[in-house]
Amino acid sequence: MNIKGLRTSRFLLICMLFTVHLNAQTLDLSQAKIVCLEKNNALISKAIAVLSEEITKRSGVKLPLSRHWGAAEEAKIVVALNGQLTQIPKRHQELVASMASIGSEGYKVVVDSVTHTVLVVGFDARGVLYGVGKLLRKMEIDGKGIRVPLTLNVASSPKYPIRGHQLGYRPKTNAYDAFTIGRFDQYIRDLAIFGANSIEIVPPRTDDDFSSVHMKIPAIEMIREQSRIADSYGMDVWMWYPNMGTDYVHPDSVQVEINERHKVFKSLPRLDALFVPGGDPGDLDPDTLFAWLEKEAVILRTYHPRAKIWVSPQVFRPNDVWYDAFYRHVGKSYDWFGGLVFGPWIKTPLETIRERVGPEIPIRRYPDITHSLSSQYPVPKWDLAYAITLGRECINPRPNDEKMIHNALDELAQGSISYSEGTNDDVNKFVWSDQDWDPSTPVMETLRDYARFFMGYDFTESVAQGLMALEHNLQGSLLTNENTERTLIQWQKMASQAPVQVLNNFRFQMGLLRAYFDAYQYRRLVYETALERRAREHLENAARIGSRQSVMEATKTLRLAKEKPVQTFWKEKILELGDDLFESIGAQLTVGRHAAAEGRGNFIDNIDLPLNDAPWIIHELEAIETMSDEKIRLKAIDRILKRTDPGPGGFYDNFGSPRSWKRIVVDRSQGEDPGNLSSPRVSFGVGILGEEWVHEITAKGFEGQAVPLAWMKQITTLYDQPLQIRYDDLNPKNSYSIRVAYTGRFRSKMQLTADNLVIHDFMETGRQPIYEFAIPQAATEDGTVQFEFSCGEGERGAQVSEVWILNTTLKNER
Repeated sequence: MNIKGLRTSRFLLICMLFTVHLNAQTLDLSQAKIVCLEKNNALISKAIAVLSEEITKRSGVKLPLSRHWGAAEEAKIVVALNGQLTQIPKRHQELVASMASIGSEGYKVVVDSVTHTVLVVGFDARGVLYGVGKLLRKMEIDGKGIRVPLTLNVASSPKYPIRGHQLGYRPKTNAYDAFTIGRFDQYIRDLAIFGANSIEIVPPRTDDDFSSVHMKIPAIEMIREQSRIADSYGMDVWMWYPNMGTDYVHPDSVQVEINERHKVFKSLPRLDALFVPGGDPGDLDPDTLFAWLEKEAVILRTYHPRAKIWVSPQVFRPNDVWYDAFYRHVGKSYDWFGGLVFGPWIKTPLETIRERVGPEIPIRRYPDITHSLSSQYPVPKWDLAYAITLGRECINPRPNDEKMIHNALDELAQGSISYSEGTNDDVNKFVWSDQDWDPSTPVMETLRDYARFFMGYDFTESVAQGLMALEHNLQGSLLTNENTERTLIQWQKMASQAPVQVLNNFRFQMGLLRAYFDAYQYRRLVYETALERRAREHLENAARIGSRQSVMEATKTLRLAKEKPVQTFWKEKILELGDDLFESIGAQLTVGRHAAAEGRGNFIDNIDLPLNDAPWIIHELEAIETMSDEKIRLKAIDRILKRTDPGPGGFYDNFGSPRSWKRIVVDRSQGEDPGNLSSPRVSFGVGILGEEWVHEITAKGFEGQAVPLAWMKQITTLYDQPLQIRYDDLNPKNSYSIRVAYTGRFRSKMQLTADNLVIHDFMETGRQPIYEFAIPQAATEDGTVQFEFSCGEGERGAQVSEVWILNTTLKNER
């Protein structure tokens, strides 16, 4: 044999050995049959159907079902209850018995390579379903075959008994209202495969319209179908039912509510629990609330005798009187009372609630996994550019954040059913389900399961890492975050290699869209920041070239962002993907193109909102152009350029900037206090007179005029938790004043002190942005001062966007 032939033979041998090695890592199940030993249990039959159907969808192969063991050499997937093990060969009995014990809803999944057998054993019928789900998540299924890792050997039981998600069929959601019955069935199945055992539905009447243009059937019919579907998977059915009536005391008004409850509860084939929020919406005083719940419980049990009512101490403007009355009722041991729900807009930390009610009262968490700002768990220290464009309800995979939030408080409750407004939080749902099952599960394992099961084995690592990269995009300053462009390259590479079924997969489309969107905003921010710098340079030359010329050049420069935008082909791709998602699942990412509810998931509408101070600067320059005197114009230009100047010996801080966060006093870490109930957070919004809730973060101020970007982001504490800001290195001999910008969505009555000395007493903020006060000399005589901004009882929180510490000694001397 010549040298060339020898090399070729060696190469072929290496390839064969490599192939054998790969094959040795998995068991081929392409010719297997499914053996089910249980004949009469409907849920186990459903689990078998799930296994068979999901394999067929991905491989085109329909595995035969058998009730008999068959020949020993046949490849098998055996599905059984723990109590049926005497019906299987002793070898397999011993294999299963050697594994760790399991409890309620638990399962064992193990591969026996010698007999080409996969065993799925459930402690109970639910455990069988979750065992099947685990197997599907670990299988490698594609057009080339059906394989399972030989190393698959797991015995697992859920740590928490409540594991679910809210799927509200109402117009306010960003996709659910467009779901068909079939789409809900598949989505609920997907959640069950990842261990969810509960679905929460909402009634036809909430704080929303009765219907939307997207709804395929009336809400009363869809919630009946949701209940039926969940029951078919053996899942508990909860209902979130706020009190939307105008009066819960007058007999006529109460009768209207009673009649509605009869209609709704009667329509549902299954209802295990009712969750009634104390507020947000439907605020009632506790005596009225619990009196109504007594009546509601009677109706509920007429149709669902074992159902109980859970209630949350949610209230926008809480006070001790309200809480005392609420917990007095909680302690009365009503026979219809199921437990407490801990969710958004609850002032009291969960650990405090647990101590107050004692261990005998069950608590269910209601985590907001769907919103990125103005929410229970906002993105920590989020960049303003993202807040403006991605907004409150964007596509938001946050796997690491969700695990941190979950594990900070998980041992204080019996599990969770998430608050969700649509499919934008899809990744987060599966992370929460995995964490509720086992809080030690690494998020990367969940992401790999998610990618493998939904996108295919070939995309396991690339999609998992791509989703993680999307979370990294959200962290830190966007202006210096070059990760956005690397993330886009990763997703573009996946898209170039993806088959049609992956490109048409809504989960892949969401990741790809976000990758384009993030990179587009990064490029825009870099570009618009440079334009603003150039515009300011024109204004800095006003004395030399004349005010009118400098104003004209500055205005012309700032308008280039619209007239000559960057990366327009990325924007076109984002719009195209938005349309694809609307076609795939009815996702409503724009108002005009997709008939979204405004401020609810339509973040693509914000794609070109300004990311620099152009609106405010142009507004000011337009006023300057009307001035007739050159000296006055020059002074006005100087005020624009020196708006943030604290003067000689002064200090300036913009609390939208990371540089200023060092001045904020923080006693608890994010991991200890993920909801910021006793620590500061960032928040967004300027505040418009007469409005306390503005869905989108825009540079419109108190009178609706353009304002500086700095007013759009604040450091915030919630309720009556004080906000403390510390300054060092002051001159003890000097006198100072504080100029402060009170902007933000809250209209709170707030007090400001300096080292416990009152600077201003309680006053309502939100009427004007800027205030200035003298600082008592005694507060600065040691060279340091700690300011404390605090709200009175029943307020929503303190918000501060800018602070100037002005050296008034020099001013007084002059």
